[in-house]
Amino acid sequence: MTKLLLLMTGLAAIALAQTPAHFRQQSRAALQDALNSGNPDTRKQAVIALSLAASREPFLSKLESMVTDKDVEVRLAAVASMEDLRSKQTIAALRQALHGQVPEVSFAAAKALFELGDPAGKQALLSVLSGETKSSSGFLTKEMREGLRMMHTPRSTVLFALRQGIGFAPVPGLGVGLASLQQLLSDPGVSGRASVALLLSRDMRQDTLQALRRALSDRDWSVRAAAVHALALRNNPALQPDIARLINDDNQAVRLRAAAAYIRFDTIKSDARARHRGKSSSAPKK
Repeated sequence: MTKLLLLMTGLAAIALAQTPAHFRQQSRAALQDALNSGNPDTRKQAVIALSLAASREPFLSKLESMVTDKDVEVRLAAVASMEDLRSKQTIAALRQALHGQVPEVSFAAAKALFELGDPAGKQALLSVLSGETKSSSGFLTKEMREGLRMMHTPRSTVLFALRQGIGFAPVPGLGVGLASLQQLLSDPGVSGRASVALLLSRDMRQDTLQALRRALSDRDWSVRAAAVHALALRNNPALQPDIARLINDDNQAVRLRAAAAYIRFDTIKSDARARHRGKSSSAPKK
């Protein structure tokens, strides 16, 4: 009897740990810990992953604060993710990045501000065009060399095709994951199959969906990460349980994207409930 009681108690504890509230808390904790990490690569991965999450608090403020990170790569990633979110709320942070001391970051911020329709972005770009300011520090900086190298790889063609025909219906408050996409395609460890998964992300047919769900269990981390990215952009909260099991993935890029995707789906459900309540309250009473 005692053993049976212990077993039942253990099963109840396991069931409790698998609730949406548990996964939500775990997702937030994973992203928060990564943003606070002493390892700049970990902070960069977290900032990139946030391009998949909603532009809501507390993570919007966290993302904005990363434009003052001591690591240049983290600051560049923060600007890219804020550009991806296309939220007017990020303009103040992007203007702060615009006036930084590293030209690459300033130039990235100028482009982001221009995309948001902020006059400061256009003025900065015109200044670059006229030669009054620099868009890069020194001759052929590391970022420029990497950019030129990408132009000669197949992944750059994939990236260009995806950026030109993104094909996703925009959802207010949600990014389209371009920072996440660009990081995956520029990583030398990303396989060709992962690139295929990204290309299939715009195909809404059922057979593609099943293939992407199977890819979540692939042995290749880049395939799993690409599958999470592709499924997140379907904006279908029914996929949340598939994503939840990857919040504990051994690979950081997969783990953080899964956490951001889980929060993205949470936001979609929350907004749907709010719209439903709004319709119910505005309906004429009989």
